[in-house]
Amino acid sequence: MKKVKNPCDNNESCKALVIEGTEYRTFLNKKFEDRKVWKAPDPKMIFSVIPGTIITLYVKEGQRMNAGDPLVILEAMKMRNVVRMPADGSVKKINVEEGNRIPKGHLILEID
Repeated sequence: MKKVKNPCDNNESCKALVIEGTEYRTFLNKKFEDRKVWKAPDPKMIFSVIPGTIITLYVKEGQRMNAGDPLVILEAMKMRNVVRMPADGSVKKINVEEGNRIPKGHLILEID
C-alpha cells in the first residue's frame, strides 16, 4: 500500500481546525480566516433583525416590563413589526428615538 504524503507535514501555513473535538490540519482560505466569528446572542440586548424606521416607542428607561409586552414598532418594507419583551425585567438603556431609521443589527434596547 502506497503512503500518501500529507501536504501539511512540516508546513507552517497549515492551521488547526477543530470540529466537534477532532483536530484537523488544513489550509484555510483568506475568506474563512477573515470571517465574522459567531457568538451566542445576549438575551439582554435587543437588536433589529431588519433595517427599518422606529414608528412607536412604548417604553422609558428604568420602566419595568413583563414578557410579551410591546417595546417598539419597527416599520420595514411597509409592514409594522412589534418588538416584544423577551422576559420579565426592566429597560436599562434605549438607543433609538421615534422616527430613527436604523440598519440591520442595530442595538435598539438593553434590558436589565
